[in-house]
Amino acid sequence: MKIKSSQQANNFTGGSNYLKLVTSGIILILIFAASTLWSANRIPDEFGSVNISSKITCPNQTEIQFIALNNKTFTPKEINLSLLDWKLWGYRADSWRKNFDYSRLSGDRAEYMNIPVKVPGSVQKALKDAGIINDWNIGLNSTSSEWIENRHWFFVATLPDSCFTNGNEFILHCKGLDQKGLIYVNGKEAGSFNNAFIPYDFDLTPFLKEKNNTLAIIFECSPSYLGHSCWTSKIKDWKPRFYYGWDWMPRIVQIGIWDQVSLQVSKKEQIRIKDIQVTTEADKLKDLGELKIKAELSGSSAQNDIRIMLADQNGKSVLNETVSTTDLAQSKSWNNLKIKRWWPNGSGEQPLYQLSIELLDQTGNPVQKINKKVGFKHIEWLPCKGAPVQSDPWICSVNNQPVFLQGINWTPILPNFADLTEVDYQKLLTTYQKLGINTIRIWGGGFPEKDWLYELCDELGILIMQDFPISSSGLDNYPSKDPQVIAEMNHIVKQYLNRLQHHISILLWCAGNELYELTDNNVPVTDQHIMIKTMKDCVNQLDPHRRFLPGSPSGPNKTAGWKNFGKGVNWDVHGPWNLPFASDDSTMTAVSRFWKADDALFHSEVGVPGAMSAKMINKYRGTYNAMPANTDNPLWRTVNWWIEWKEYTKEHKGKSLSSIEEYVEWSQKRQTEGLCIALKSCKDRFPGCGGFIIWMGHDSYPCPANTSLIDFEGNLKPAAIELQKIFKNN
Repeated sequence: MKIKSSQQANNFTGGSNYLKLVTSGIILILIFAASTLWSANRIPDEFGSVNISSKITCPNQTEIQFIALNNKTFTPKEINLSLLDWKLWGYRADSWRKNFDYSRLSGDRAEYMNIPVKVPGSVQKALKDAGIINDWNIGLNSTSSEWIENRHWFFVATLPDSCFTNGNEFILHCKGLDQKGLIYVNGKEAGSFNNAFIPYDFDLTPFLKEKNNTLAIIFECSPSYLGHSCWTSKIKDWKPRFYYGWDWMPRIVQIGIWDQVSLQVSKKEQIRIKDIQVTTEADKLKDLGELKIKAELSGSSAQNDIRIMLADQNGKSVLNETVSTTDLAQSKSWNNLKIKRWWPNGSGEQPLYQLSIELLDQTGNPVQKINKKVGFKHIEWLPCKGAPVQSDPWICSVNNQPVFLQGINWTPILPNFADLTEVDYQKLLTTYQKLGINTIRIWGGGFPEKDWLYELCDELGILIMQDFPISSSGLDNYPSKDPQVIAEMNHIVKQYLNRLQHHISILLWCAGNELYELTDNNVPVTDQHIMIKTMKDCVNQLDPHRRFLPGSPSGPNKTAGWKNFGKGVNWDVHGPWNLPFASDDSTMTAVSRFWKADDALFHSEVGVPGAMSAKMINKYRGTYNAMPANTDNPLWRTVNWWIEWKEYTKEHKGKSLSSIEEYVEWSQKRQTEGLCIALKSCKDRFPGCGGFIIWMGHDSYPCPANTSLIDFEGNLKPAAIELQKIFKNN
């Protein structure tokens, strides 16, 4: 990346006893079925190339069997623990400590006992499925579920005996725990966690018995408040903030296991790859690529080699080379690889390549295999036409082709994102791709998202502006200077980079959302702030090809408006989020004038509110009336930032509404017209303006009105349909 200044068993029943022929047939069927189950339950991962050969489910027991790749060497395995029979238990805080029986996984003083729960999964979803709480999306039901935060919750399961053999090491790998608690194995504490944004590894080996091992993942009470009205400088809890209450979300504080939990099995002190860094780059003009790999290994590995294989989507080899572990420990590059370059949606195709990294033993047999999909692109940031000489560059040139970055701000699909499936991501991201967007900004008040999102963006040609998890708070928007908080954030940054940097869709890294100076809330922070500088240094060291932003917005001013047009201070800005009328003109003519006068180099947030459909409002209103659409109505008061009742009554001179349908039609028309004027104006200014990212893409909760383009059930608002025409007009 260049910047130019002016800046991832069946139970086969049946069978018959009466003929050898039938018996032989049954045996053949069993062999075939076992083979099928091996294939169905095989989980590709980055720890070992083989995980689970088959899963036979018997009453009250789950058995997991292993198969090694060969007889000469033990191959590390990773067992997906979501296949276990997980149960949920709920206690008043700490009352479990003298009550819960870990050998039987039971406790007679628990308030909530033996509830089926999925892993990954949330406490809220398990309680809803069990009929204990109501759907929090209906009416004001969310308020009646807030007690869940004030309990301790146990996810418990029995670990199959077949997992364990002497001489092995057993590591519990948790990719996402929300957010604070303890790990107990056979009633003994094996570790603790307190950060939803990073993975955790726990060595279970010292706590294991020969058989009948139990595992409990215990979640303690959540932080009392991390929502929008607080102080960014005082934030010390690493948990998503949006679900504590934001302008588009009531309080629905998830608790649970939000990503995969697995058991990693290897020989004690066996050499393995602990960490791998993969980056790619493409030639600016030609289909030639560079691949760079750095590996961190555990144990002494002086006599081991690593095989690197790169192949295209048809299996054609691009690279097949064996190197020493010493080479990769220092980082190794391969240049002038014959590849096809990756392009954003609307600009070309998205060829991806299968990268396989195999750690070999001293006889050349693979003992560990890591698979990643990669792509190759060249990014260069160029100055906007007519921009002040000192301004940051906001024209993104991809493979020597300037591209207008157009898209949406991505927020979590649900507050209970632990319960999301790959299909949820496929539906939403495919919708965006078909609309014609080429960019999403993953907002800093959420979480680092599931691997599915990044994999799909790689495939669909959607560039990602990735925020780290810091956001504005309202009472102050200034990042902490506490050395401990800075060290924890630096660790989070490293984890984001290690997990995500190989994805071709990642365009840039951003420190966070709406971070402003203490002395002037209109001025975004810079890398002179010690936390921002620390984050920048980390990115520059681990992912030097990609741009780092000190925040979004960035530059000398946070918001463009009538008072500062023409002063050269509007670089990357946020807003407006309402129709920008003039003091003397509240018509679309004034909106057009505003956008013609706009001189911002980039709009990373801009929006216009619009109601969701009357059908959706009626579906989710519960016992409350749909009207009036103002804060006198509890239904609208729950999430009330985007109510435009005063504007409606003013425009209609106090005329009363006949129906909710009438209000929705008025609101959606305003949103459509306002956004279309803004997007077309900014796109017409290209290359004077580098991009336009709408706040926001989709509802995470059935808000009666919001700035979203897609409602809670995935339906397009009229604005999205009209914007598609402009998105696709290149």
